[in-house]
Formats: sequence, C-alpha cells, structure tokens
Amino acid sequence: MSTTATLHLQSSPIDKEIENLIKSSKDLAVGVGEKSSNQFGPDPAGLDILPENTKERLLAAGIDISEGYPWKPDKSRVPVFLDEATAIRDDDYEYVERGKNADPEKKALFGAATAVINLTKHVGTEIVGLQLEDLNDKQKDELALLVAERVVVFFRDQKLSPQKQLELGDYWGRAERHPQFSQVNGLPGVSVIWVDYFRKSLGLNLTYKNNSLGNWDAQKNTVWGPQVWHTDIVHEKRPSGITHLHLDAIPNVGGDTSWASGYAAYDKLSESFKKFLDGKKAVYVSAHGYLDRKNPFSGPKKIERVHPLVRTHPATGWKFLYVNRTMTKRILGVSSVESELILNYLFEVYEKNADIQARFKWTPSSKPGYGTSAIWDNRVSQHSAAWDHEGNESRHGTRVTSLAEIPYFDPESKSQREALGLSLDEKDFF
Repeated sequence: MSTTATLHLQSSPIDKEIENLIKSSKDLAVGVGEKSSNQFGPDPAGLDILPENTKERLLAAGIDISEGYPWKPDKSRVPVFLDEATAIRDDDYEYVERGKNADPEKKALFGAATAVINLTKHVGTEIVGLQLEDLNDKQKDELALLVAERVVVFFRDQKLSPQKQLELGDYWGRAERHPQFSQVNGLPGVSVIWVDYFRKSLGLNLTYKNNSLGNWDAQKNTVWGPQVWHTDIVHEKRPSGITHLHLDAIPNVGGDTSWASGYAAYDKLSESFKKFLDGKKAVYVSAHGYLDRKNPFSGPKKIERVHPLVRTHPATGWKFLYVNRTMTKRILGVSSVESELILNYLFEVYEKNADIQARFKWTPSSKPGYGTSAIWDNRVSQHSAAWDHEGNESRHGTRVTSLAEIPYFDPESKSQREALGLSLDEKDFF
C-alpha cells in the first residue's frame, strides 16, 4: 500500500465508510433481512394481496394507503454497529406498572363485561361485551393486572384503529418503535404481522416441512416466523411487557396461537432445582445482528444483555422462569456444557407441558373492519403460532409492544402456586 493511501486511511474514519457503504448499497444489509433493499416507504406490492377486511379497517382509521402498504423501514436509519444498536432505549425513564395498584377484584372491568371466560385453569381468559377503545383508565389498569395473572386475555369483535392500539400500548409502558420492522403507514410502533407479505416481499422460505424446525434447534434452523416458541424483545435494558396483537384478517380454519405460562413453568421444577436457579443470571440476545466497530469484518454480532433467569413480576409478586429457545444464549456461573443441558431442559418445560398452555382459535368477525385482539404479558410467557393454513387464507394483524421494568429477582417473592395455596407435592419425585 502506498504512503498516500496509508495516510488517507488513517485520516478517514473507516467505520463511517463502512456504514455509508452498507446503507447506500442495494446488495448489502446489516440489522435487516438479507433480502431487504434500499426501497422504503409505502410498498405498492402489498396492495395486491391486502385482505379486504384489513383495508376496511385501515381506511376507517384514516390510514393513507393510496401509494402502498405496509411502510417498509428506511435502511439508512437502521443501526449498523453493535454499540449504536445497544444504546437504543438504554436511557432511564420512569416506568409505571399499571396493574400493581389495580383493584384485585377488577370490578370496573368485569362489571362492564357480559361474560368472562377462562380458557384453562390458569392460562388465558376471554372478555365478552367490551370494546377496548372505550376502556377508561381504571379498566385499563385492571386489565393490566388480569393479563399479569392470566398471561393472555382475548377480546373478539373489536373495532380498533391502529392509532388507538398504539395509545393503549403507550399507556401500559413505552411502546417499542422497531426500526427494522414493516409498519402501518405513518405509525412507527405499530408493527405489521403479515407472513403472506413477508413471503412475497422478502422471499421468506416458509414451507409445510420447515416452518417449525426451530423448535428443535433455533440456532441451526433459522427460518423466520412466529411458529417457533419464543418471547419478544428480550435483549432490551427494559424488555417487553404487555404486547397487543390485533388480527383483522383471520383464516376460517387454522392459524391458532398457543401461549405457555412462565409462572407455571417455574412451578413445574423441583423445589431443590428452583433454589439452584433462583438468583442465577443469563445472557439474552437480539433477533438481529450488527457489526463490531472494532472488528467489522468478523461478521454480525447480536446485542447481548444480562437478566435474571428467574424474575419477579412487579404486579403479581410471583416468580417466573424467564427463558426462550430462540434468544436465551447461556447461563452465567456454570460451564457451557452445563448451561446448554440446563437451558434445553427449561425450554422443554415450557414447550412440552400442555397443562401450562392455552391454545386460542381466532375466528373471523362478521362485522366489516372488525377483528380480534390478544393481549399478553411477554415477561411471563412464550407463544407460538400454527402455520397450518399455509398461506391459503389471509392472516394479517398489527402489533404494539410496551416495554416494561428493568428485570429483577426478589428472593422473598413466592411462586404462583405458593401464593395461591396450591399443592407443590413432590411425593412422586425420586
């Protein structure tokens, strides 16, 4: 290399050159899907497959889809380097746990409903006769507590605009604005959940045979999709709390979603194993990878954050197991072999115990523009969606995720079964 070239490199910030190259290239991508392009803004291609009921809902809400839908993210605004991505939302702000001081009997919420239906003994509740957009603050607080206790709560036949959905999300926490994800036009923070579109626009290779392979090994089998058991956004300083998915296009049959309880997963463990795990911490990683500024040619690196492996919920005060197969990397304080063995067992406790799970059958509304909402607590759950409809019928929704508290473990807290006075008999343990 000539002296002139060497001096030029020394005087030019290489990381800035790399960043400019990636953000201006049609063939390079960091922090977004490998098939993403420079094109951003409303996508005309989405209009070709937009379900009619979704269109009704968007237009009724005043969403401008005249030039396309959804809004594709601007690659120039997506972080390239790991330190920059890690710093997003790394600030301190006051988080209010809305369910903490709510009426434990939930008289304002239940009193206004026509029916309250529990799907299983401890997981999943359906509220009938209420419109989410009409809830007052007291009812919202009681709903937050109900979600914390029952893991997931459902509302059918909802007339709910994306704007109102975002407003609810910001009430329960700070709604996460995801720079990489397709969004409702003009509404950062309202992510589009639309596998049909992702298959078309991103070339997502999703098939009958491969769609759930990540449930065996999420690192080797990285087919994107909600079919693999997972928890959303665990790598943040303040990970996800309440998440609200509203489906406005639903297959007549298929596309069910299952949730599993982290409270119950913890109580499935032996008391001696609980004591071993209490106080342990683990490393949680992001879904997207970024470049190490000091070694940019070493390949994408995930954001890593350390959180308690067993957490305490601030509203219920109950302990819960905080792991998921796709984004829990390792347990601190044990060997890599021990960590892998323990984590694989904990993943399966969540995934293989049907008595700690609820499966919800979404059903299309007969009212134009209406849909169904699922509101769950990402802290205390994992979820998985069945892709048995294989894209032959439309499935479209919008999601808002509220970020919650900095995770903590209170050694004085109780498990759910302890708090409810339920049996923890171990007479069959050897």
